Amino acid sequence: MGAFLAVAQGSDQPPVFLELHLSAKKSTKPPLCFVGKGVCFDSGGISLKPSKSMGSMRFDMTGAACVLSTILTLAKLGSELPFDVIGLIPLVENLPSGKAIKPGDVVYAMNGMSIEVENTDAEGRLILADGLCYADTFKPSHVIDIATLTGAILVALGDSAAGVFTNDKTLWKEIHKAAANTGERVWRLPLYKHFSEQVKLESIDLCNTSKPSFQGLGGSCIAAAFLKEFTTSNSWMHIDIAGVVERKGSNPLYNTSMTGLFS
Repeated sequence: MGAFLAVAQGSDQPPVFLELHLSAKKSTKPPLCFVGKGVCFDSGGISLKPSKSMGSMRFDMTGAACVLSTILTLAKLGSELPFDVIGLIPLVENLPSGKAIKPGDVVYAMNGMSIEVENTDAEGRLILADGLCYADTFKPSHVIDIATLTGAILVALGDSAAGVFTNDKTLWKEIHKAAANTGERVWRLPLYKHFSEQVKLESIDLCNTSKPSFQGLGGSCIAAAFLKEFTTSNSWMHIDIAGVVERKGSNPLYNTSMTGLFS
């Protein structure tokens, strides 16, 4: 898990990869896997964030909190599950130090792919990459990752909805129906091959941002295209909750400050 460990190396706090299993009593079906981004504090690393926006970066573990609360809720409900549910939560701090990963460094994910770290503040996708690779080892029926991944999703959707990317139309219909029932709105965004081409390099497999000619464009789609390289599942979904994790405007559906949506 070189990508996960690379993000963690700048902090004195050791990383933790939390693995949760909720077992069905009788099931021969493949499990359902959740992967949650758990950056417990995100300074941006060497690619340091502006100090004005850094104080709220304690919420960069909200994806992890969503996965944990999902597993706990299913356990408390006590109903018989038709399949096992697995929660995978990589937990790190992203801090600058003499030990921290630097822009231009190359790391290797669990599937062997090489990644050039163009920006250390694009760290969430690095830890999720290894989480998705590990999820594959369970041969799950579905893989769903949840993350406060990109600021670009706020540009696209504001605080109106979470951004959803998926390669499974049926899974999209299910999450869209659930969102309508709960008021936790979602909006589907594209996984065009065009975006995948922007994260691929000639001498290195992938870049954790995009090619220089595409910098600043389609940030949320670029991040999703990057993650797609680390799962072999035909039923994968990425939910970017960066826009709905904190109430930015006057949306009456959400709490002030941290909203608790999707948890």
